[in-house]
Formats: sequence, structure tokens, C-alpha cells
Amino acid sequence: MIWQNWLLIMILLSSLVPGLIIFTLAESNRAWRTTLNLLGATMKMVLVLVMIIGISQGHSFAAHLSLLPGLELVLRADPLSALFVALSTLLWLFTTIYAVAYLEDAPNRSHFFGYFSICVSVTIGIALAGNLLTFLFFFEMLTLTTYPLVIHRGTAEAMAAGRLYLLYSLSGGLLLFVGVVWLHVLAGQIDFSRPGLLVPLLVQHRQSLILIFFLLMAGVGVKAALVPLHGWLPRAMVAPAPVSALLHAVAVVKAGAFGIMRIVLDVYGLPLSRELGLLMPLTLAATLTIIYGSLLAIRQDNLKRRLAYSTVSQVSYIALGISIGNPLAIMGGMVHLVHQGIMKITLFFCAGNIAETLGLHNISRMNGVGRRLPLTMAAFTLAAMGMIGLPPMAGFVSKWYLGLGAIEQPGHGWLLVVLVLSSLLNAAYFLPIIYGAWFRKQEEAWPEDSGRKGNWECHWMLVVPPLITAVVSLLVGLLANSNLSPLAWVRFIVSTRYGP
Repeated sequence: MIWQNWLLIMILLSSLVPGLIIFTLAESNRAWRTTLNLLGATMKMVLVLVMIIGISQGHSFAAHLSLLPGLELVLRADPLSALFVALSTLLWLFTTIYAVAYLEDAPNRSHFFGYFSICVSVTIGIALAGNLLTFLFFFEMLTLTTYPLVIHRGTAEAMAAGRLYLLYSLSGGLLLFVGVVWLHVLAGQIDFSRPGLLVPLLVQHRQSLILIFFLLMAGVGVKAALVPLHGWLPRAMVAPAPVSALLHAVAVVKAGAFGIMRIVLDVYGLPLSRELGLLMPLTLAATLTIIYGSLLAIRQDNLKRRLAYSTVSQVSYIALGISIGNPLAIMGGMVHLVHQGIMKITLFFCAGNIAETLGLHNISRMNGVGRRLPLTMAAFTLAAMGMIGLPPMAGFVSKWYLGLGAIEQPGHGWLLVVLVLSSLLNAAYFLPIIYGAWFRKQEEAWPEDSGRKGNWECHWMLVVPPLITAVVSLLVGLLANSNLSPLAWVRFIVSTRYGP
């Protein structure tokens, strides 16, 4: 059907077109800018819902653009892509609402929201990429569309962070490009719907396949912030809070983690990955990142930097689940793509509120903040508890399945120690923030206080998004066994494509 062919393009255009129009608007034209943003986000949600219902009913969605003989860009919706698209679309809506209030009096708002919308379009393109060439195209476009957001403030610190971000991202992109081209020479076009394409190459090109795998992993590992490729992420926290939320929960870091999924599950496939001995190195890299990121997080006094190192650690749960390679662990990794996104965006929203309202950036000065910003800190507390992995929060569900998968996989029981240690480290860097905010007295006057907005502790558009996402992070844990939960969709993905 024609509408099925066009649906994916419409999903892309629903944020791309508003973004392009926003570039042309005057800075003073706040009403049109806000309307276009919210209209695009709402339209995208409706279109994505149609796509998800269609996938669940067995419909197929694809769009093709032939570039050269044997080379084509392909958009295709499958259950895994739908998971990432749904996450990106939902969190884009909340981030848009938040950003409208956060940047109310900031300069260059049309510039910001234009790139913001285009960035989401590119992220959706990564999710919907049907082959490796299309993935590469959108993956590199993501670097170009997020760079202006990282340097948005225009300060010397922001420009330095932007240069570092480009250095890391373009270097990773080059490695990814070499790996994609090399693989194309050996096997032709790599379609994600046919994961067995590389098996016939095993005898003649075994060493090449191993080298290509590590090139691809390094390429996506930069954006996934795998140690030692993570250095750009904490420095990028100089960007405004909505950008930080976008980088960590919606776009860049999640695109890297999603790339790890695609390469292991849909390019190489689990049987070939095991045969080539590729999963254990990925397990070790993920384990190192989980522990090292947490240790660095504990040392940070700046709240956003602590959250950044937390992301370095937490996103590697996704890689860990994929590398363990059995259905339970894969479920844990996949569902953490969603759970971590919801929890982390909540934390960055809250960090933005604290900085925007009280001028506070360092944890050591946050004593008593809970009395001034009770709704914000309530949301922060819920999300932090989820990150630690306390039941019944979303993070507990992810870690539970990762633990079950580690037990089930021979020789991987030691990962239970890693998961427990990681949770203890999570507690070590989150609980002092919560305790100080709620139970310690304010020691000095806030650097600034923008005042209350009516019945709200600050602008309602800054408070409502983190409250909603915090409640969602609780509900997806409480209702994990529901047929409408992210876990149910992940179970559907694994049972139909990656099961035994």
C-alpha cells in the first residue's frame, strides 16, 4: 500500500519541516516557534503510534531510494526500530515543552529550535535505517546537527567542548566509514533484516570480519561513550540543560547504544559473533565502562558532570545485555534503552531547574534545595532511585533481567558481582544528593532565586515534564508485566527475532 511506503518518510518530515521553517522565524516570534515545535511533536507521536499498531498487526513499512547500482538508502520499520523511535518521539515532546520555558529569554532561540528539530529527525533516521549504509548516513548527520547545540552558548568553554566533540565524533565516524566500506566490498549491501549474510565469509575472511567488527564498534562506541572513548561527554555538559537531556536520553548516546545492538544482532548475528569470539571483548568493555564511569561520577561536585559520568556507566548496561547474548540478557539491555532514557531525562530536567531557578551547579551547595524546589527534587529522587535499581522502579527491571541472563549464560555468573557493585556505586553518588537536598539545612543564600511562578516553584513548563517522566519511570517498573509496558514490547522483539 502506498500509505505504508510513505508513513516512514512522513515520520521524518514531521520534525524536519518544522525545524527548517523555524530557522526563518524572527527571534521575537515565540508563538509560531512554539506552535510549530509542539505541532510537529504531536504529529510525530500520532504517526509513530500508527506505525507501532501496524507492526503489531504484521504490516510492513519500508521506503527505498536507489543511489547507485547495489547502493540504496532504505528506511524500514521493525519492532526494534519502533522501540527507539517511540522513545525518541515521546521524550522529544517533553524536552520541547521544557526547552520553550528554559530558553524563554535566551538569544538565538530560532537557531536552537531549528537544529533541535532536525537533530530529532536524524535520530529517527538512525532508528529507521534498514541497512548499514543508511545507518552510516544518518549517524554522521547526527554529529553535524548536534554540534551547533553543544556550542549554543558561544562561550570559550562551549567552543572548546564543541571542538572536542567534533574530534571524537568525526574520528569515530571515520572508523565506522572504513568498516562499512570494507564490509560492503566483502559482502555487498548489508540489510538489517538478513543477519546471516556474513556467515558464508567465515572461512575465507575470518580475520577481516574480526577487524571490521572492532572498527564498527569503535565507530559507534564514541557516541555510546564506551571507555576510553567517553571523554567528550562530560565536557559537552556546558550546553544548556535541554541539550544535555537530548544528548543523554534521546539522541547521541542512545544512537551509539542502538548501533551496538544493530551491529551485533543484525549485521553479524549472535551465532557468528560467538563463533568469532566477539562477545566477550564487548562484555569486558561494557564492564569496564560501568565501573569506571561510576567511580568518576562519585568524584564530581558539578551536578551535570556527575550525571554525565552516570550516563557513561548506565548506557553500558545496554551493551552488556547484548554481549551476554541470551534472550533474558538481551531483554534487560533493550529495555534499559527505554528505562535509562526516561530516568536520565528526568535527572537532567531537574538539574536544569536547580541551575535556572537558584543558580546552583555544585552538589556541595545544594543542601536544603528540597524545601525550595520540592516537586523538582521529588522527581529527581524517583529517577535516582531508579538508577540505583531499587524496586519497583524501572532500573530494577533492567538489572533483574541482566542478572538473570548472566546466571543463565555459562561462565558469566561473575557479572552478578559487577551489577551489585554498580548499584552500590550508583547509591554512593546519588544518595548524598538526595540526603543533602531533603535533610540538611541550607548553609548559605542561593546565588540567585528567580522566584516562584504563581503556585509553582518555577515556571510550570519546567516542572511538569520531569514530574511526568519521573512518574513514568515508576509506572514502567510497577506495570512491567503489563501488555502495554516497554518490557512487553521488548519480549515481543526478542521472541520473534533473537530468541533461541
